[in-house]
Amino acid sequence: MKTVKFQGSPITLEGNIISVGDKLPSFKVTTNDLGEFTEKDTKGVRVFLTVPSIDTPVCNMEVKKFNEQIDKLDGVTCYTVSMDLPFAQSRWCALEGVEKVKTLSDYKDRSFAQATGTYAKELGLLTRASFVVDSNDNVTYVEYLDEITSEPSYDKILEAAKAVK
Repeated sequence: MKTVKFQGSPITLEGNIISVGDKLPSFKVTTNDLGEFTEKDTKGVRVFLTVPSIDTPVCNMEVKKFNEQIDKLDGVTCYTVSMDLPFAQSRWCALEGVEKVKTLSDYKDRSFAQATGTYAKELGLLTRASFVVDSNDNVTYVEYLDEITSEPSYDKILEAAKAVK
């Protein structure tokens, strides 16, 4: 188990913490139209972001920033996973014009959270973390933020995605 902070208070992360060099673990999440989505539905270079809730200021800014930047990286797909209900994700994407980042919900099984060690036990939400995965399913970049309310390392994540194929 790993510990991070939320507004300075310690939070326990549950699940399997992953590291650079690990394989992308199996997971099952829900799409905005209530479909099932697994790691087998992904390919190529992928960026996975976990956020507590896309409808909060830092998460909103993060997802919108990646929505603007991901197009500049040819062949890279970006997914944002949260515990938000698919209906809320869909509504938020429509309101904010987010079309390039795919939002996925882990509300049902916490499968992604358990597979990546991103379940913030005391909050019942996901922590803020980022993972870059190459086309061979190898994890090439990992960032678990020490403070959940902090912004991720945008440039490092984008550079890591650009560096792999």
